[in-house]
Amino acid sequence: MTVIQADELKAFATELLRAGGFTHSDADQTADLLVWANLRGIDSHGVLRIPRYIEMIEQGVMISGGAVETIRETGAIVILDGGKCPGAVGMNTALERAAGLAAQHGVGWCSARAISHAGAVGYFSSALARRGLVGIVMTASKPLMSYFGAKGEGISTNPLSIAVPAGKGNEPILLDMSTAAVALGKVMAAKDAGKEIPLGWAVDRAGVQTTDPHKVAALLPMAGAKGSGLSLMIEVLVSVLAGNSVIAPVLLGRKKGGFNGLVIAVDPAAFGDSAAFEAEVAELKDAIHNLEPAEGVGSVLLPGEGSAKLSRIRHVEGISLVAGTVKNLIEVAQRFAIQIPSALAVSTRNA
Repeated sequence: MTVIQADELKAFATELLRAGGFTHSDADQTADLLVWANLRGIDSHGVLRIPRYIEMIEQGVMISGGAVETIRETGAIVILDGGKCPGAVGMNTALERAAGLAAQHGVGWCSARAISHAGAVGYFSSALARRGLVGIVMTASKPLMSYFGAKGEGISTNPLSIAVPAGKGNEPILLDMSTAAVALGKVMAAKDAGKEIPLGWAVDRAGVQTTDPHKVAALLPMAGAKGSGLSLMIEVLVSVLAGNSVIAPVLLGRKKGGFNGLVIAVDPAAFGDSAAFEAEVAELKDAIHNLEPAEGVGSVLLPGEGSAKLSRIRHVEGISLVAGTVKNLIEVAQRFAIQIPSALAVSTRNA
């Protein structure tokens, strides 16, 4: 493992992305999203994605520097078209529009179609919660996961995040989950680390569960039919409603795929006293924390508390990166003649 400070990693990530074809603003937003994930221990959605993002720019799958256009606006609902923009850019734009609509209507629903991979969606929902809004965020993409009862890839790993404000100065309650047994990025992280994956994560081309991340042909849905059913409904809400279906066109051979996002912002003040709402959320937190831990469990945690604690630690002690990720980032830096941070350079010399 190599340890690097968050600010240094973000600066390096921004420089790599700029060299790889991102505009300065797009690179900065994307690097912030990736490092946020690394800080919280979601390394599957962190800087290991940079080589692939640059590859997507080169392939024209992702386009940086374009305008995110408003396609339709009706009351509290807005549909944006990102023109294949970086996911962070499209989702940040949707976040701002949804928050603005919530201020007007009490709720804002902003669809962002034709964007690119949006990373850890808890980044966006928690940003809304820090403004005192309830944030609900989903993204949808091409088939990556098996549909319950069927062979091969039939549905995506579509993630869902809900963040709830918990009072001034307190971390929001943050749920951030994939509809798969595990996010695809965790398989990528296992490849980088040279580790096997647990049974129950994925299957190979023969439809048999595998522990070899290099043999993964499709991920498995979480909780069987519940996971694939939830993913299907996210495809409807995020893609079909926005007029940019992904799954059916891919399965029917008409289209290669793509990415769409959805940000919903809800103002608790529209339901009554927002201070009373936050007080009741605090009471709910206390009630859960006061539950008696099961045998072998140190304490009962709410969604997001473990990753928030790790983020505080990594802000001080630095972010740990596995050797495979470091190697891949250094290869990109060498390709573009970018100076390698000393922490990563030392790791390379000691390898």
